[in-house]
Amino acid sequence: MTRKNALTYTVVALLFGAVGAWLGLRHTPAPVAAPVAAAPAGPVEALFAQSMNDASGANHSLSRWKGKPLVINFWAPWCGPCVQEMPELSELAVASAVKNINVIGIGIDTPANIAEFAARLKIAYPLYVAGMSGTELARQFGNSAGGLPYTVLVGADGKVIKTYIGKLKFDELKADLASLKS
Repeated sequence: MTRKNALTYTVVALLFGAVGAWLGLRHTPAPVAAPVAAAPAGPVEALFAQSMNDASGANHSLSRWKGKPLVINFWAPWCGPCVQEMPELSELAVASAVKNINVIGIGIDTPANIAEFAARLKIAYPLYVAGMSGTELARQFGNSAGGLPYTVLVGADGKVIKTYIGKLKFDELKADLASLKS
């Protein structure tokens, strides 16, 4: 670019800038009403508002679980206690299905690791892939330490009934499930 062209572009840019500033100072914008802040959604509503892929990569809206008692298990393939409790949690999912109680797993890892894990073990409940955002979702449910496994019991009314940190004590969970009104 020649010096003459550069000088011309600079003058034109300054001219447009000056006109824009002058118009901006002369124009008084109409008052805008302050936006009404929406009430913060609770963790259950935040969960139901999401879509997640399952272990095979198919996308699912989690709103399908709305209105149903739900056991939400946050887990990871690299978490020893998570893996240890999954077969019994899988049995519980099959036994509880007749009572319309659903179990879902939310995996905190990469899609590839969760897919590989799901292919090795036959789990009877849906496994969803949340990646690292699953940690934030678990925190919304009260898992401030970020420990795994972390399980949440949600009633059909969408209210959190109880949370469990660490490997599940299945006698305790079964007693809590028996007290649910489905």
